[in-house]
Amino acid sequence: MSGDSARPLDPEFPNLDPAVVEGYRNAPETMVAEIIDGQLSLMPRPRRRHSHGATRLVGRLSGFSDPGEGDPGGWIILTEPELHLGPRPDILIPDLAGWRNERAAEGFFDESDDLTLAPDWVCEVLSPSTFRVDRKKKLPIYHREGVGHAWLVDPAAQTLEVYRRHELGWLLVATFEGDDVVRAEPFDAIELSLAGLWAR
Repeated sequence: MSGDSARPLDPEFPNLDPAVVEGYRNAPETMVAEIIDGQLSLMPRPRRRHSHGATRLVGRLSGFSDPGEGDPGGWIILTEPELHLGPRPDILIPDLAGWRNERAAEGFFDESDDLTLAPDWVCEVLSPSTFRVDRKKKLPIYHREGVGHAWLVDPAAQTLEVYRRHELGWLLVATFEGDDVVRAEPFDAIELSLAGLWAR
């Protein structure tokens, strides 16, 4: 009997190949480990240009997640949350994700539970190493799980693509670029300046 066939199922992830689970659990800290369609995906940690864009975007959206006087509020926005979606599950780590407050039940921040509540919005910051996985593999899973909006931010091309979920697939609502000042759903209650998202 081979070593793989003799390996017992992981009680936390009985629907996944034990070798995939082992690779996920033992991934180096320098890598982002995800499980997509039952397969292990290892990507390098974000580089500076990528991190710069994600960090600046969190700041631009702070009026929704940490509102001051006159800010719209209404959201919880997290950086790199580990999502466990679907029965297998798929384990995804978007760069940013947001939940409307009314959907985040008591215990949302309880670290003892896997985060199985699909977000209302996700944002992936594209890089050469993640581009295909983000577009071709992760977006369909987000759609399957009922995520309402998705943003794709490309720091190299200096673009923001805004998608809205439609029952047949993702609908591209708008593409913004450069130093545009935009209103991008679902955060269109405020103007968002793209200037500063891009490393110069």
